[in-house]
Amino acid sequence: MVELELEDGLAVITINRPEARNAIAPATMDQLEKAIDGSAGARALVVTGAGDRAFVSGGDLKELSALRSEADAAAMARRMRSICDQLAAFPAPVIAALNGHALGGGAEVAVAADIRVAAADILIGFNQVTLAIMPAWGGAERLAALVGRGRALMLAGSGVKLDAVAAERVGLVDQVLSRATFAAGWRSLARSLANAPATEIKRVVAGVSADDAITAFARLWVAEEHWAAADRVLNRAK
Repeated sequence: MVELELEDGLAVITINRPEARNAIAPATMDQLEKAIDGSAGARALVVTGAGDRAFVSGGDLKELSALRSEADAAAMARRMRSICDQLAAFPAPVIAALNGHALGGGAEVAVAADIRVAAADILIGFNQVTLAIMPAWGGAERLAALVGRGRALMLAGSGVKLDAVAAERVGLVDQVLSRATFAAGWRSLARSLANAPATEIKRVVAGVSADDAITAFARLWVAEEHWAAADRVLNRAK
């Protein structure tokens, strides 16, 4: 099942299928899409997995093995790619909290987020080649955008798994936290990003014109939140 928690502008989606190491089955896709839709209006979104063994272990082979035609395989890939695209296009910052291993399709879900925070003892890898297939949910392209084309080919083509520190070193993971501080750490980061400026900054770093960036700044400047914050700073200075 997929759970959705909403609190003070923060949405947390948890993939909770411990019996399948949080693998993605067709029903999981339906639930994940509904959870993303239910997160509309949140100022930050977190995607994570239940437990400490797996973030997402990829597609659920027991269920997806029923797909035997090219048409069926393409339809499944198109469906899940669309869901990853929805994560990537979510207006507010999206964090993948890697509570456990992110392998195969799980790594593809992770790179659909804006930011990846990992527990120190996890592994991440685009290891679809071990099944004689390739990433199909948009992960190869997103991996290349993060680490460069050559490194993306090396990682996905060989199926190597990286530990959290190595993944951070190449830019695949943005922050590594000890297991003891992981849960509190990603929540603290998510809350710090659950604000209107961070949403505008997400748009700007994705690539907008200078005029659009200035318009976004001006819109924030005249907002009540800005003047309330400015008043607090000015009052402290007295």
